[in-house]
Amino acid sequence: MSTLRLAALLALIAPTALLAQAPQAPNITLPTVIVTAQKEAEDVKAVPASVTVVTATTIADAGLRVITEAAWYAPNTVFTEFTARKVSNARFRGIGSSPANPAITTYLDGVPQLNSNSSNIELLDVDQIEFVRGPQSALFGRNTLGGIVNVTSTPPSTAAWTGSVVAPFGDYGSKEVRGNVSGPLGDKAAMSFAVGKQQREGYTVNQVTGHDLDSRDGTFAKAQLLLTPNANWQARVIYSHERNRDGDYALGDLNAIRANPFVVRRDFEGFTNRDINGTTINLRGTGQNFSIESTTGFVKWSTEDETDLDYTPLPLATRRNSEDSFQFTQEVRLASPENAPMQLSDAFSLKWQGGVALFNQNYDQLAVNSLSAFVLSPLIPFPVAQTSPESAINSAGFGLFGQGTLTVNEQTDLIVGLRFDHESSDAVLNTFFTPAIAPANRVTAEDSYSDLSPQIAVSYRPVADTSLYASVNRGFKAGGFNPAALPGSEAYDEEQAWHVEGGVKSTFAGGKASASAAIFQIKWDDMQLNVPNPFVPGQFYIQNVGRAHSRGLELDLTARPHPSVDVFTSFGFTSAYFRDGTMAAGVNVGGNKLPYTPAYTGVIGTQLTRAITSAVTLYGRGEVAFYGPFEYDEANTARQGAYRLANVRAGTRGKRLFAETWIRNAFDTRYVPIAIPYQGLAPSGFIGEHGRPRTFGVSAGVTF
Repeated sequence: MSTLRLAALLALIAPTALLAQAPQAPNITLPTVIVTAQKEAEDVKAVPASVTVVTATTIADAGLRVITEAAWYAPNTVFTEFTARKVSNARFRGIGSSPANPAITTYLDGVPQLNSNSSNIELLDVDQIEFVRGPQSALFGRNTLGGIVNVTSTPPSTAAWTGSVVAPFGDYGSKEVRGNVSGPLGDKAAMSFAVGKQQREGYTVNQVTGHDLDSRDGTFAKAQLLLTPNANWQARVIYSHERNRDGDYALGDLNAIRANPFVVRRDFEGFTNRDINGTTINLRGTGQNFSIESTTGFVKWSTEDETDLDYTPLPLATRRNSEDSFQFTQEVRLASPENAPMQLSDAFSLKWQGGVALFNQNYDQLAVNSLSAFVLSPLIPFPVAQTSPESAINSAGFGLFGQGTLTVNEQTDLIVGLRFDHESSDAVLNTFFTPAIAPANRVTAEDSYSDLSPQIAVSYRPVADTSLYASVNRGFKAGGFNPAALPGSEAYDEEQAWHVEGGVKSTFAGGKASASAAIFQIKWDDMQLNVPNPFVPGQFYIQNVGRAHSRGLELDLTARPHPSVDVFTSFGFTSAYFRDGTMAAGVNVGGNKLPYTPAYTGVIGTQLTRAITSAVTLYGRGEVAFYGPFEYDEANTARQGAYRLANVRAGTRGKRLFAETWIRNAFDTRYVPIAIPYQGLAPSGFIGEHGRPRTFGVSAGVTF
């Protein structure tokens, strides 16, 4: 531990010493950050919402690999995830739900991921990630009640051919390689191609077999084609693929893994597989009076996993589960020309946008629980299989949206938005049954949902580079059906929330610093929660619980006090409680804290960069993220205490080559970020998965 602390300290001290020795460089201000959080490119200070932006520069400097790692920098943002990549749920300000019906939707190049199984992808050729907190239903529609994660790919280079290869290697047998090329195809076309491969051994050892359990093996690729027939039109096609062949869940009894981390005892070792294929077609045209954009998306994913269901050395129960989904989305949007609003008079101008969106989604699931003799009942002395025959859920819908921004004297903006959504869903559902004992309970159902989501915001710029804003938004999350649930719980209702927010954004100190602050309050009804089925271990379903509220604040600060020094920090505080509500088991949760909502989150860090010669740069980076205590379940019967995580890296970069060393979780913090109720099969009543241990390694690469 002392050696690693010393290494982390030296990684930061060495560049600091060089700053004192080297001559002063020309002053450099912070770059302007442009986002598409409201579907149009604009300065982040103009957006009347809390937005944290993780740029391609930060992705490279911090060595970020997936979206969940980028969430470090967004206050009041957490992801509940397992080491197996198929499950990853975002939570903003206490708002979050199940993979099948997310409250925070991830947009990949304008295409919504309707199920979170396709959301947590590798950051391959990614230009920017925007964490937009607060309801975005007026523009983005269904299932953006908590906000959106907006991911955009780096467009192909139209100027010259470029490329890079990066290869990180670390402990636990971690090895990876990523490469990309990009360049023009004549005057009116360009392309790019990126590919990656990664492998590592598991962190957790199964003492029964001596094998590691939670290994990873992934392959991913992205190809893009950009066509620019003239100055007013462009077409862009993006194809992405990801193939994961990971090990088993590293779940164990909560008390046991806290006492002895990264060790489990099981008679059965399973796997988790995931395949994702996505295609995006984006068309853009600009005329004298308006612009038009069309975004078409196709997403197909499938998962398959098998695991020990009792998580003990005894051969009691295993589970095999497979899921498949295909989605089609289409949006056509008209808007006023970029940077050319409609001039109504000398004092008034109007910027507008409106459009229509369509979606269709097909989802199928098949699950089998294999139980040993006497497990299902003391009266059943033979092995049985609980089977959920293939369940199918089909959903389709459309949305109509519009937004107008009236600007007065180039100083005040009044923003009004409205969206109407309608969708219908039909399902064939099958509860778990035992063929040798009881027939399946087959249920067919259909329903439809409609909603009108308004947005009102005011933004005021008292001086240049500073804006004040206040907003009121209504968020909406559609109802739906559970593939396998308790009888009578096959369907769940819509969820609605009202959100009030006020904030300030400013760039100051001659452009060397920028800051934002926001306060918010959320009240929502018919809250949807992902709860465990008490009669089928490992099975979860969505249930409407009741009313809840959340209030808090967020702060962000980025500064460049010296041309070679960058400092960044963020802090979020959330107080989120159930106002009332009852679980299916009859537990009254009124007054309880919302699960997986830390009382506070934050990060503080610095990056030091110094040119040693005209061709060689030395750099060091250190950052610490901290999380307050949070509850694991709605009944507030188990919790995780406050903890901190630290990352450090240092290296050297030339015109073509770079090499660096890095440590993640530098102080080997022990924590359990996710645990679920597991009555009857876990002595503590919960099973959980330990957070990742300290890892270290080196990376090397070349650019051309």
